[in-house]
Amino acid sequence: MKHTVDDIELKIEPEFRMLHNRVGVFNTHFQNFGHYNIPKAQLILADPPYNLGVNAYASNPYWYKDGDNKNGESELAGEEFFDTDKDFRPAEFMHFCSQMLRPEPKDKGKAPCMIIFCGWEQQFYYKELGERYGFKGCIPLVFRKNYSAQVLKANMKVVGNCEYGLILYRDKLPKFNNHGEMVMNCMEFPRDLGMPRSHPTQKPIPLLKKLIGLFTDPDDVVIDPTAGSCSSIVAAASMQRKAYGFEIKKQIYSQGVDNVKRYISNDMFEVSPQLEKRKRYTQASLF
Repeated sequence: MKHTVDDIELKIEPEFRMLHNRVGVFNTHFQNFGHYNIPKAQLILADPPYNLGVNAYASNPYWYKDGDNKNGESELAGEEFFDTDKDFRPAEFMHFCSQMLRPEPKDKGKAPCMIIFCGWEQQFYYKELGERYGFKGCIPLVFRKNYSAQVLKANMKVVGNCEYGLILYRDKLPKFNNHGEMVMNCMEFPRDLGMPRSHPTQKPIPLLKKLIGLFTDPDDVVIDPTAGSCSSIVAAASMQRKAYGFEIKKQIYSQGVDNVKRYISNDMFEVSPQLEKRKRYTQASLF
């Protein structure tokens, strides 16, 4: 069937920009990136959905009222984090990354890369998928916590206290600002005492700053296609990087924008926050 303009439903997509377009957050699917005229990234930093579905809170104390199984199940028992945490398409995500990561320059030590937070078993899948999209290099990452969300299984098995990730790059080793220090692929995952938790999988800003500092310089572009609470945007912008994020869930997007407004220092930039609305054709509205 051929679609005409009359067949297409127009969607109003909120858009937030500040700091003379150095920072932008967009309430839409990342595959709509072409509408927003943002520059290509030196670093794509993302924590994509794990497709956990109704197992999102499994082994987590939130499954029970007040975190105690003696109180019975809470309203979160058997619930999803979001309705998008069951049909996320990693191939679409990888396509976005292959398009929005800047080309490799001729100079050594300047190549871009992407960092993905993922489950332990997902590392192998994302490594293989990355190769199909031109990401030939891979470095595994382990983030060690001093606590575990699997507290409900503490009397049944050895519990996990680590999160995992991958650094993916094309051919050349990525830009690396280690300043002569050895950087090990097993890093501490600190609690974030500065920015309140507004998203169930929110990553701590100190960890994000460490990763951003290793692989980018001031004025480089950082993009998060699944921005959530926008902690990655806050971390990047506070380090003088240009930062852009996409978040498809309206409520989470609004909370993320509030975080950006609250935690990016006005002393560093001239801030002119503006919430605009545009009518756009989206990919989803064609079907």
